[in-house]
Amino acid sequence: MPSTPSTPTTPSTPSTPAKPQHPTTRSLLRDVTVADLDLSGIREHDAVLSLTPAPGGPPLRADGPVYALVRLRGRPVATVLTTVPAGADPAQALATAFRAQYTHEPPTSIGGATPPRTTVVVATRERADRLGRALDSLLAQDHPDFRVVVVDNAPLTLATRDLIATHYADSVTYLREPEPGLATAHNRGVAATDSPVVAFTDDDVVADPGWLSALTAPFAADPRTGCVTGLILPARLTTPAQVLLESHGGFAKGFAPRLYDPAAPPADQPLFPFTAGSFGSGANMAFRTSALRAVGGFDPATGTGTPARGGDDLYAFVRILTAGHRLRYTPGALVWHHHRETWQDLRNQAYGYGAGLTAYLTAVLCRHPALLPALLAKLPRGLAHARAITAHRETPAAGVPGAHGTYEHPWPRTLSRLERRGMLYGPVGYARARWGSR
Repeated sequence: MPSTPSTPTTPSTPSTPAKPQHPTTRSLLRDVTVADLDLSGIREHDAVLSLTPAPGGPPLRADGPVYALVRLRGRPVATVLTTVPAGADPAQALATAFRAQYTHEPPTSIGGATPPRTTVVVATRERADRLGRALDSLLAQDHPDFRVVVVDNAPLTLATRDLIATHYADSVTYLREPEPGLATAHNRGVAATDSPVVAFTDDDVVADPGWLSALTAPFAADPRTGCVTGLILPARLTTPAQVLLESHGGFAKGFAPRLYDPAAPPADQPLFPFTAGSFGSGANMAFRTSALRAVGGFDPATGTGTPARGGDDLYAFVRILTAGHRLRYTPGALVWHHHRETWQDLRNQAYGYGAGLTAYLTAVLCRHPALLPALLAKLPRGLAHARAITAHRETPAAGVPGAHGTYEHPWPRTLSRLERRGMLYGPVGYARARWGSR
């Protein structure tokens, strides 16, 4: 799934038409409390170390549905969803639900190496109120050597510049990029990078204190690693739109570390490397700077803020892999994402997901036509995959988040149609963006 269109937007970007009617399934969706549970172990007698609300989320309720990240001594290992009975201890109820599903500790991500010097790039546009929360979490990282760069993309006001000058002048570098588009903003950040690794996140996340260390350590451990992605979990599930987005798989890619190596394509992904949405998302990714520059960076005709509507991160993932580098997914690198809240936001996201998917494929073929035979060979399976991931699914009364990749979660027919409309539009949007940039 493409990354969230949470960063730069532009008035010229085509919007998804609003509809006054809402699907009846919305009335079946309940708000879900999001929590962060840390245990000393998986056995019944092991202690609960802490239970807190997700960063920036609402307080824990005494009863009702709770969706919790479970850690073992600080390491993210799973999520559980359970209903806490009235009067019960939420921590014990969640621990019991977790232990009923897991009998052994999940595998650990690659680690141990000293994280390399890193630049963190945050592209933003007119969201100074949320940006401050993200920057506070980034400046609290335990990484030994990093700096933060904010790229203000096609700003309409001075709000972001003033925020940095007033509160972060000594700790954050401010850059202004007048050309709208997320990929262009990211390329501006890459151009200002003097570190061997460059990481990217969004202005609507809260990064776990160990996020950057976990995300960048694999570069030191394996010189063939060109890209690393991490875990993205929802910070709030308080509106039907937020619950539906997470029920469609959200941004999480699970808790098992994955290595994607073009020299040994994964047997469970026959469309590799063109299923880039399974590798990670733009709100939580890092690249070896030399590798990203060698493939030309991000395609400026993709991404939120352009007519293409998205696909900038997916394009970069595929380019890194087709250039012979490895891509690693490490769930220990965690950020909490604040999903958009309204129904219209969700409509825009569904359309943008579809558009970004076909826009990035168009970008790959336009810039690297030698990949056309490989893509054509996989086209029939690719079309079947596209139909599956956009299929309408009935919403159960529980209306709860589903597991990523299972496609057994709810997804209303209206959003399914929007995704497919977006897929048809994506190549046109990319052509418009590329023609406009010329």
